[in-house]
Amino acid sequence: MKRLAISAVLLGWCSLLVSSCSSTPTDTSKWNLVWQDEFDGAQGALPNAANWKFDVGTNWGNAQLEYDSDRATNASLDGSGNLVITARKETYQGSPYTSARITTEGKRTVQYGKVEARMKLPSGRGLWPAFWLLGANKPTVGWPASGEIDIMEIRGTDPSTVLGSMHGPGYSGGAALTKSKTLTLTRFDNSFHTFAVEWSPEQVEFFVDGLSYNVVKKSESPTPWVFDHPFYIILNVAVGGNFVGSPDAFTPFPQTMVVDWVRVYQLKP
Repeated sequence: MKRLAISAVLLGWCSLLVSSCSSTPTDTSKWNLVWQDEFDGAQGALPNAANWKFDVGTNWGNAQLEYDSDRATNASLDGSGNLVITARKETYQGSPYTSARITTEGKRTVQYGKVEARMKLPSGRGLWPAFWLLGANKPTVGWPASGEIDIMEIRGTDPSTVLGSMHGPGYSGGAALTKSKTLTLTRFDNSFHTFAVEWSPEQVEFFVDGLSYNVVKKSESPTPWVFDHPFYIILNVAVGGNFVGSPDAFTPFPQTMVVDWVRVYQLKP
């Protein structure tokens, strides 16, 4: 009885803290794994070109300060089963910082299902890591009509709080449909955590370490629902921008976002 009581207390603390007490595993009786990237490979290798391409350049519409490159110094495998995206303070192509933004655009898309990644995040003023989905029809309809699902983004000044957000016509930018989840006694920059959405024709639900914290329902959408077509995945670490402000003298560089894996599931019939 004593051992059972201790186990119950530990489980309670895991739920309370939403910490790295071990994320709830995906229920394989419910979900089929349809593709994944475990980021296995040699140290210094670029991410798998069958899954990812680099968005190269700067000024993605948020007044960011970094130049996103396709160099291994900004995004590469660490040889231990992780992808590492590194933001650096260096002058490059006219920008004062470098980083990387990789995407599955033109290679892999998802429409409905579960999308998740396990990662450890950077922190500090001016850092803006993100794991998100963007509508594949953006080139033809523009943004925000294409839709955007931010599975994870944090402000580097608040490394204990994750935001899950949706952008669409009439609710984009600062007016996004968003909620946050704040950890207790732990942070997203000192251990790995799993971030996920479960997306159906009726709703999008956001999770951190298997616990739900935000549900956006089609029936409650303030404008026509734009989450009924294929989306692609983006991983990036922005530096500066309207959402987080600029780094200051106390922001340490380099900064890394370490991604253990990305997985996509579909519901079993």
